[in-house]
Amino acid sequence: MSFFNSMNVAASGLTAQRARMDVHAQNLANIDTTRTPEGGPYQRRVVVFEERRESAQSFAAIFDRIMQRRPGGSGVRVHSIVTDETPGPMVYDPGHPDANAQGYVLRPNVNVIGEMVNMISASRSYEANITSINITRAMMNRTLEMSGR
Repeated sequence: MSFFNSMNVAASGLTAQRARMDVHAQNLANIDTTRTPEGGPYQRRVVVFEERRESAQSFAAIFDRIMQRRPGGSGVRVHSIVTDETPGPMVYDPGHPDANAQGYVLRPNVNVIGEMVNMISASRSYEANITSINITRAMMNRTLEMSGR
């Protein structure tokens, strides 16, 4: 794996974790949304990641990977953003405009604590990818210094 490939893999992680952070922020922003254009309360969104595969490989690159027994992946990408269909809690609030005949309101299925934990996890993953890029850059610089360039 070349230095640039290492940086590309880490950069894909940065992009994926930023998307994850955006979705969790959207979930938190809609924690009180009881009415959406689709009808009903806001439904929590979840990011699904998948391995990003190398594209348009030459025969030499494929042969080299097989001979070195390297995996074929080259990072991560967002596969999709799916809606969590779990129903939200029913809360007694008879004065709410979306209350049913018994006075209950169907709330979004967003859990503040869970979303905050997920945001912290995404932030730590983002930081780890930045560290990976910084280490790779330092290795590249050291290699250039040793080669006399």
